[in-house]
Amino acid sequence: MARVSTSLAAAYARDVRVTWWYTVVSIMMLQVFGLAIWTLVLVLDAPVLTTVLYLIGAAGSVASAILLLVHYRREPLDESDTIARRPVWPLVLAGVASAALAGGAAGSLLLGVVLSGQALCLVRWRAGVRLRLVVLLTLIIAAAWVIEAAHLNPEGYVAQVLGMAIFIAMLPPLTATSLWWWDIVRELDRARRAEGRLAAAQERLRLASDLHDLQGHHLQVIALQLELAEKMMGRDPEAAVEQVRAARASVDDARRGTRDLAARFRGVPLPDELANAADLLRAAGLTVELLVDTEAHRAPADVLGPVIRESTTNVLKHGGGVSASLSLTRHQGSWVLVVENDARAAASPVGDGAGLSGIAERVGTVGGTVDAGRSGDLFRITVRVPEEVPA
Repeated sequence: MARVSTSLAAAYARDVRVTWWYTVVSIMMLQVFGLAIWTLVLVLDAPVLTTVLYLIGAAGSVASAILLLVHYRREPLDESDTIARRPVWPLVLAGVASAALAGGAAGSLLLGVVLSGQALCLVRWRAGVRLRLVVLLTLIIAAAWVIEAAHLNPEGYVAQVLGMAIFIAMLPPLTATSLWWWDIVRELDRARRAEGRLAAAQERLRLASDLHDLQGHHLQVIALQLELAEKMMGRDPEAAVEQVRAARASVDDARRGTRDLAARFRGVPLPDELANAADLLRAAGLTVELLVDTEAHRAPADVLGPVIRESTTNVLKHGGGVSASLSLTRHQGSWVLVVENDARAAASPVGDGAGLSGIAERVGTVGGTVDAGRSGDLFRITVRVPEEVPA
């Protein structure tokens, strides 16, 4: 079960990383695209010095945004986290200064306000502050737009090109929304990991409780039997010997009970075992087809589990092909496990050594059979175990 948990944890972590990169790329593409549109407007009729100053400011704004996003990714979610907080305001001030330079060079109050708001939205604010900040920035951006279109530059591009102004004005709210969704994903991931740790702790407590009950009972019985044998040693040696034999039998019972308890906690359901094997083969670069009966959890995992692991190892060591298939089905009163792969001629035969004989020996103890052989480039192992064998 630990391997299943590890595989799921890796998948979840990969999904979280993908979500983060999607968020970062979306934010940066919006900002770069907005600045690129403004650049095209400036390049048409602006002096060279103005364009250069604008490009410096735009580049500084993009660089500060990237650094702020890196800082945002490393910042703890709340005050209870033990990760040390790093100072963020130098980056914010750099972003605001770059915004002022770009807006001044472009002669646009709206652009300077929007880029400054963008830098502020890339900060991880406390709960409730982000919403109020976005509302306030939206009002300020709208006011800057009106002031520029009506008074500062009534004949310019801000008043004339409505779509461009709307696009750049929406940059801070869209950024705040994207980071808000990322925070939700990160919080859900942290909750999932906390749930996993809690489940592991509960499992350890359950194991400790079962072990305490099992060993406590047997040790108490053994202690009473040995104490009785000690008292009877002088007057009835034969009865004392019987008590010693009973104590030895109790030791065997305790050992057997402990072994069964350990086996119960180590056991992996066969559907999970097959899924693990398929994941392992896919990680090795093979194309894998997996077919599992809906009642596969009823199959004897203690018999077929090691067979699946040994067969998977054989495919990895000796197969040399590019595809494999795993199936576990019921047929005519038997569980049928089939492991098939395309073993190329250059590879050593699957099952060489003690692997195949070990599988046959294990399956034979429960009345099962093993068939293995080649058919062209395919190598197939077919294991049949009676359905009556308990899971």
